[in-house]
Parts: sequence; structure tokens; C-alpha cells
Amino acid sequence: MERRTLLRAAVLGGSSAVFGGTLWRGAAYAAPAQPGTGPYGALGAADANGVRLPSGFTGRVIARSGQTVTGTSYTWHNAPDGGACYADGTGWIYVSNSEINPSGGASAVKFSSAGAVTGAYRVLSGTRQNCAGGKTPWNTWLSCEEVSLGYVYETDPWGVNAAVRRDAMGRFKHEAAAADPVRRVVYLTEDETNGCLYRFVPTTWGNLSAGTLQVMVAGTATSGSFTWANVPDPDGSPTTTRTQVSGSKKFNGGEGCHYADDTVWFTTKGDNRVWQLNLASNTYELAYDDSLVTSGTAPLTGVDNITGSASGDLFVAEDGGNMEICVITPNDVIAPFLRIDGQSGSEITGPAFSPDGTRLYFSSQRGTSGSSSGGITYEVRGPFRS
Repeated sequence: MERRTLLRAAVLGGSSAVFGGTLWRGAAYAAPAQPGTGPYGALGAADANGVRLPSGFTGRVIARSGQTVTGTSYTWHNAPDGGACYADGTGWIYVSNSEINPSGGASAVKFSSAGAVTGAYRVLSGTRQNCAGGKTPWNTWLSCEEVSLGYVYETDPWGVNAAVRRDAMGRFKHEAAAADPVRRVVYLTEDETNGCLYRFVPTTWGNLSAGTLQVMVAGTATSGSFTWANVPDPDGSPTTTRTQVSGSKKFNGGEGCHYADDTVWFTTKGDNRVWQLNLASNTYELAYDDSLVTSGTAPLTGVDNITGSASGDLFVAEDGGNMEICVITPNDVIAPFLRIDGQSGSEITGPAFSPDGTRLYFSSQRGTSGSSSGGITYEVRGPFRS
């Protein structure tokens, strides 16, 4: 899929504008999109759970931190963070990380074909500050530790097989992971102010026990070409992985990461940007940068977790901001899809679609209390674009 950049400027009628010596196509619009201009229309009034949704969509609470998941005896974890969905016969499973330290880990909720909760259980224990992660094509969950010299753990969403620590994927402040089945690699973000973007090249695709960790090498500009270089010591000690390779591209607080159609999108919270790697051409560019908004209010602030839908839309969760999940469409429209009221001390995490694309799961990590023990996990159901 080809996606134009969303850099904001005083651009009208398909003309072009120059920023920092780089020419950006004028397909971007002059002012940020306002509520009601996106593909799903305006947000309605807050529902009983404080969630504002477009017409035709409904929401419900699936789980609350410290309380048993509805219909089960399992107590949901604190600070729910990154998540993913997996087909389970005619039903599905939603896996969610716990971003607390110590403990952390991850849990799962199982659903029937009708969407009823049929079970909940632990899939990972004894780890630290499990923030985001990623789904593999062979249906495991990569749970990432967001701590210095953190690890990636490969977990079983069904909770049958024991989780396995994947040392070869490097030790650093891991955030998110996105698998690329075409190039047979896994992309990894790093949550440091001078962090890097990595890719792990397994020796055997489908087996993450051995392989090569590489780092993106590029200039300091916001667009250009890039290459990959091997990280000499993935263990990251005594020299951190991000400082081992000369010319490695630095990013300010790597967060969510999503792969689709020869493209990787990832977010950086330190400068509120969404980046785009065009893998067919080995080039990178900005897909969103709120600092270039020249009029109105930036429609997306506090970029964090990111996922995609079958239609090619990107859904970006906010850490703070207006507590929104915003949609970025393939034709460069950006607008709020939902907003949570009364939870300004929280952040939205873990957006993931059910296998049939009709339900979106996500969490408010700290809920109304602003504490990790106040997390709330939601489901939104409705006519998502296909």
C-alpha cells in the first residue's frame, strides 16, 4: 500500500511545500482534521463507561485491574498495556501485557464466537514492566520488557506452553515488535530518548532462539534512505546496543510498531511523530509530525501504541493528549475514532482487532484513579471499514 505523508503545512489545491530542504507532496491538507471529518463521523456523547464513540458503535468493559474478569475466577492484572488478538476456533483470544515492575507479565481473555467471555488466565509471569510487544505469524505473543537490559519473551496465548526468553533478540529497553513475513524479520522499537530501531533476523523463520540483531543506519534528516548493520553484542553490556554501531539512526522514545504491505509504521513519543519505513525502496519518512501543524490544534498528541485494520487504516493510541484513539486513513485523513472522558491521568494502550475485524480491544492503563491498580480493558464493536 502506498501512503502519502501527513506533514502539515499551508498547502492548498495539491501544491507542494518545502520543509528543511525536503519536498513533500501537497496531498496533505492545510488544517488538521476536526471531529466529524474522519471516516466514522463525529464522536457521540460519552456512554456509561465514559467512552465517546461514533454513531453505530457500542462499547463495554471486559476487565478491571484487581477484579475478577466477568464470568471467570481470574483476577485481571494491573497497568494493562500492549495487546493482540488470536483466532481460537470460532472464537478468539485477547492477550494483554502488565506494565508493572516487579512482576509484570501478561494475561489473556478467551471469547466465544458470539463474543462472550469464556475464560481468563496468566500466560507470562516473573518478568518486569512488560509494555508493548507483537504478534508472530505462528501465533505467539512477543512480550517486551521496558527496562534497561530488558528481554523479549515469547509466550503462548493459550497458556499451554511455557514462555521462553529470547536472548538473541537483544537486551535493551524494549517497547514493541512487528513481524514481517515477507523478509522474515521482526522489527523492534526502543524506548530511549536516543533509542534505535532494530530488526531481528532469525536463523530459521518461525524459531527465535537464534539469529542476528541489526540496527537501522541512516542520516539525521527526517527522510532518506537507510540500511541495516549487525549489532556486535546484542547482550548490551557493558556497551548498550544503541551505541555500538556508528551512524545508527536515533529516535526519541520509540513506542508502537506495525507492519503491513511492505511498510513499517512506528511512533516516537518524545517528538510526537509517526514514522514510515518503505521496505521496497529502503527509504523512510515522516507520516505524522504535530510540530508542523500551522493552524488549529494538532489532532493527535502523545502518540503511543499503533495497529492497523483490514481497510489499511492506522489506529494510534494516545498517552495523554485527549485520551483518544485516532485513525489515519490511506488517503491522509486523520481524526479521533474514540475518546475516553474523565481519565486524564491515564493512557490508552493495547489496541487490537478481533480476527474478523468487527471488534477493537484496548485498555486505559490507569483508569479514573490514575493508578496502575485502576486499569480498565474495553471492547468496541461496530461497522469498522473492511
